Amino acid sequence: MISTALVLIIGLVHVYIFILEMFLWESHRARRAFGTTPELAKATKVFAANQGLYNGFLAAGLFYSLWLSVAGDGHPWALFFLLCVGIAGLFGAATANRRILFIQALPAGLALVCVIARI
Repeated sequence: MISTALVLIIGLVHVYIFILEMFLWESHRARRAFGTTPELAKATKVFAANQGLYNGFLAAGLFYSLWLSVAGDGHPWALFFLLCVGIAGLFGAATANRRILFIQALPAGLALVCVIARI
């Protein structure tokens, strides 16, 4: 199913973000991805780790919906966590960086439509 594949991809993206924010925040890769300087990365490391933890929870919820089957018992879980991802993406795009709209909010919206349509 398309919805299952999209939930999986979005979950994997959030695992990647979780790793960048929790463990690699001061690395060149994370600084390039988030547009921070070495000084800013050092000063915001604790905040980024907290943010990363939330992304990890989103990924865990999406994977739980996959484990239960997005088309079956996992359907309400997928809806809930995709809504969370979408809302977080809209907020991030409005307050932090417009790229978040394309990386997080739009994919979550597309997946949400597919989950609702059960395709």
